[in-house]
Amino acid sequence: MTTIVPTSEEDPFLAVVRFTSQLAWADAGPEAAEPEITRLCKEAEESIGAGKSLELATLMVTSAELVSSKISEKDLECTYTIICSLVKNVKSPEELLEMVKVISSKVAQQPSDKASLRLKILFNLYNLLDHPYARFQVYMKALTLAVDGKVTEYIVSSFKKIDNFLKEWNIDIKHQRELFLAIAYVLRENKSLVKESLTFLTKYLATFSNEEAQGLDEAKEEAVRAVIEFVKASSIFQCDLLDLPAVAQLEKDAKYAAVYQLLKIFLTQRLNAYTEFQIANSDFLQSYGLVDEDCLTKMRLLSLVDLASDESGKIPYASIKDTLEVNEEEVELWIVRAITAKLIDCKMDQMNQVVIVSRCSEREFGTKQWQSLRTKLATWRDNISNIITTIESNKVTEEGSQASSSSAVAIQGLTVR
Repeated sequence: MTTIVPTSEEDPFLAVVRFTSQLAWADAGPEAAEPEITRLCKEAEESIGAGKSLELATLMVTSAELVSSKISEKDLECTYTIICSLVKNVKSPEELLEMVKVISSKVAQQPSDKASLRLKILFNLYNLLDHPYARFQVYMKALTLAVDGKVTEYIVSSFKKIDNFLKEWNIDIKHQRELFLAIAYVLRENKSLVKESLTFLTKYLATFSNEEAQGLDEAKEEAVRAVIEFVKASSIFQCDLLDLPAVAQLEKDAKYAAVYQLLKIFLTQRLNAYTEFQIANSDFLQSYGLVDEDCLTKMRLLSLVDLASDESGKIPYASIKDTLEVNEEEVELWIVRAITAKLIDCKMDQMNQVVIVSRCSEREFGTKQWQSLRTKLATWRDNISNIITTIESNKVTEEGSQASSSSAVAIQGLTVR
């Protein structure tokens, strides 16, 4: 929590207005400057006296932004520390929200000027607030500022706490969509965070249902973007896009049907299906910046995963050669690439020319995969139950055996007279 320590008898809010107005009018000359400085200070005094915190905040941030480029970062931070402290004086939720909007909008207005400091100021404002929705407002401004000011590295770490933030803010679906989309844009600025960006874009798309005709149409462009990002990403081999209503709508869309078809190939089919698609849609791939060689590489790996899940734990080298459309000497190379990408765990039996698979990744995790997991868990539960029953049965038998032995010993110790 920021603590303001008065260093003079003048009210700190009035001192800020005097300081910023003097700087703003410094080049105008005393005759022009003095009346304006006096007017601004008088307005500030009247607002302070009448308890009009919102009017005072508006006056202060306007003055501060006029001189923000002329003062040091330390002075700007001190100025905004005092301005932001005004939120503690507001009792009305409506007035608080309006004040937060005024302050945060001004702070984010000039992202190219001291961007990292402005982000810090917004974080300080956030921490002064108790109102959940006011906090959400400030966080959204921080996201915008981070992108516009090119300081996204300072806010990315907070994304790990988004689930906790959502519980705290208690925002509706509309605002959740704004949040997820804004975070996806922030992450997209960093090429090493493509997977995380796609995760939040998927969260955004998952908020739409079949009942929202207008909403689905709104999500169409982002659904296309998500599909293309997944196909382009060389290190992402699984996604949950296919069954989402926002994505599924593309299948019957005249403009984007090919996008959905491409996603379906990458998640459910093998290399031959992609090859046929590429021949028929070469212009389409180029229009979205997709490189055929990169797509072929990814499809070969995904096709190998598909083989691993189909062949009951064993894949003949010949099947890999035919499915991946490669030479015999390249088979083991592709197996190693799949292992390196953590798509499969396996051993190569070179003598028998087979791959023995112990684990393989799922290309998507939809209804089918959940049902399979449910079946495996049920089997596992039954097995554990049988083991426990057997152990308990053996324990009872062993205890009975021990009791019989004890009785026999006791009988043998009796003396007959």
